[in-house]
Amino acid sequence: MKAAVVGLGRAGLPLAAVMADAGIGVIGYDIDSKRVSAINSGLNPLPEEPGLDELIRTHGGKRLRATSNIADARDASVFVVIVPLLLDEKHRPDYSILKKAFKSVASVLKDGDLVVLETTVPPGTTETVAKGILDKSHKRYLLAYSPERIMTGYSISRFREFPKVVGGIDEESTEAAYKFYSKFAKTVQKVDDARTAELVKVAEGVYRDVNISLANELLKVCDRLGVDFWQMRGAANHQYCDIHEPGMVGGHCIPVYPWFLINDYKVPLIKLARKLNEGMVEYYADKALKIAGKGGDVGIVGLSYREGVREANHTPTHDLVRSLKRRGLKVWGQDPIFPPYEVERIFKVKALEDPKKMDAIIVSYDVAGLKTPAQKTIRVKKHKNTG
Repeated sequence: MKAAVVGLGRAGLPLAAVMADAGIGVIGYDIDSKRVSAINSGLNPLPEEPGLDELIRTHGGKRLRATSNIADARDASVFVVIVPLLLDEKHRPDYSILKKAFKSVASVLKDGDLVVLETTVPPGTTETVAKGILDKSHKRYLLAYSPERIMTGYSISRFREFPKVVGGIDEESTEAAYKFYSKFAKTVQKVDDARTAELVKVAEGVYRDVNISLANELLKVCDRLGVDFWQMRGAANHQYCDIHEPGMVGGHCIPVYPWFLINDYKVPLIKLARKLNEGMVEYYADKALKIAGKGGDVGIVGLSYREGVREANHTPTHDLVRSLKRRGLKVWGQDPIFPPYEVERIFKVKALEDPKKMDAIIVSYDVAGLKTPAQKTIRVKKHKNTG
């Protein structure tokens, strides 16, 4: 069997590597020529992903070959599309990258090929956007949806161990996808159709967003009552109660997926939860101002959207920095993943070297060696993302 993975990003490359390690010949297609060259040389372009180094070193340029020419994937009988789906300024999905990917697949599609979409999408996308493009190839193909359910930093184990959900546009497509994923995934679960499989992933993200908003509301109540939220949460949680960690919500998953439902359906709870979580930036900025006073020095420890993830594009830190500066505060930043010069260039703050000199510290996640007076620390937890 030969399979093509279209998109070798944070999700696509680990998937391609796991497939190759299971004995499947993989062609990885990506428009980034530098990434393609690195993979074929056995070099891992995502060194922060545990376990990926060894797989790329073993299979890169061999069982896993990367290319920027989709024609090299003509021999594949399975095509897995896993490219980004971004939101525009009105929180509507921008399908441009996804459509280009499916047009590429359509150009090399053969009768009997299986195409699977893994990108998280609004329910109905597989049977409309994807199918509409593939139909123009005039080939007889199978089409299914199977959501990637990884978490950056744990991708290899998630692809191997976490239950894989598959749903096709018809029974034949579902069965074909089930047999394919069973070659390298420990557990594969069939659902009735592609639309159900799409909603599975969206619902997971919405669940997290809504529950984080509840935790944020309880945090505010604790502040008013003078109660230690973390102590309360630790005592309240048990097998029938799971209060999430409060904080700003970042990443390319949880803040995005609720909009797939908010845009097209009446979902007041989901919409309110998104608004509450977006408002936490202003909440923490107000707390910092109260502690530090106008003109005070505020340090942000942990700038990425999650510990250990070198990602600056999907973090609420940018909004937090702007909110703090609007309040007349001087902002400093520190993150072990970003060297001082990148902290200053990317996040537009001064590099934080001595936390003891700050009037207030906003701690997004623990950083080794941080020492600051506890009464001046605002504890923030950017909840771990699912993707």
